[in-house]
Amino acid sequence: MRSACLLAITLAAACVAWLPVQAADAPPPMPPYQMRAPLPDGDRLSPPKDGEALYSNRCGACHLVGGMGTNLLTKARVAAGQPPDSGLLANRTDLTRTWVKTVVRSGTLAMPRLTRVDVTDAELEAIARYLGKAGE
Repeated sequence: MRSACLLAITLAAACVAWLPVQAADAPPPMPPYQMRAPLPDGDRLSPPKDGEALYSNRCGACHLVGGMGTNLLTKARVAAGQPPDSGLLANRTDLTRTWVKTVVRSGTLAMPRLTRVDVTDAELEAIARYLGKAGE
């Protein structure tokens, strides 16, 4: 019994030695969905806006890599025979601007609807232009 415990401790110590070394006072790296772009400067009600930065800031918590929305979409898209990278909305080419705006304002499945306080109409227009690669 004692030799089995010593063996377990030795193996555990050997495994820990292979872990990457990080400074003792450094926090762990943040997941991508938490590393969103800052909100662009200026009035939220007036266009034009940077759609990619707005998408990252307003939608990224769920729709960047590792976010819940991306995980759910990836699972559904793979089950439908689509490639896994189609779970990221920014990679899709089949989204229309109208569809993006409708889903954001109405919600769908696990996604709640977002009000004009959450995302203004001007911000939503820029996000829809960024994601809506299939046109209007």
